[in-house]
Amino acid sequence: MAAVTTAAPAATAMAEASAAVLTGRAGTGGPVLHARLCAGVVAASGGVHVWLALQNEHGACLGALMMVLAAVCMPCAVHIWQDSHVAALQRVMGCALFMVALHGLILVSGTARGHAHHNTYGDLESVADRPGNLLAVIGLELITALFASTLVARLRANQRAAHHPLH
Repeated sequence: MAAVTTAAPAATAMAEASAAVLTGRAGTGGPVLHARLCAGVVAASGGVHVWLALQNEHGACLGALMMVLAAVCMPCAVHIWQDSHVAALQRVMGCALFMVALHGLILVSGTARGHAHHNTYGDLESVADRPGNLLAVIGLELITALFASTLVARLRANQRAAHHPLH
C-alpha cells in the first residue's frame, strides 16, 4: 500500500511537468512548446545564414553580412528559448518581415540576374532564374514572423488573463 501512495505523487509530478512543457513554463503558464518551436526556427535561420556564408557563393561582402545576421539571430533565439522575451520576439518579427520584403524585391525586380551561381555542369546560373529558392526563403521568413507574432499574442493574452482573471 505504501508503494501505491508514493507512486501517485511521482506520477502526478510527471503529468504536471508534461503539461508544463506543452502549455507553459512551470509556474508561469507561458507557452513553452510554441516558444521552443519559434526559437528553433530562428536558430535554424541563423544556421542557414552561416552555412550560406561559408559556401562563399555570395561574395565576401554578402558573406560577412550573413555572418552578422546570424550573430544577431542567435541571442534572440536563446532569449526566446529561455524566457520568451517579447522584445526578442519583436526583433525577430521585424527582421523576418524585412527579409521577406528584401527577398521579394529581388524576386520581382530581377536584380539577382547579376548574382550568379555555378550549376552542377559548371555553367553560370542566376538566382533569379530559380525563383523557387527565393520563394523558399520568403516562406521560411514568413513562418518565422508568424511563430513570433502568434507567440507575442499568446504571451499578452496570458498576461491579461493573469491580471483580470474574471474577464
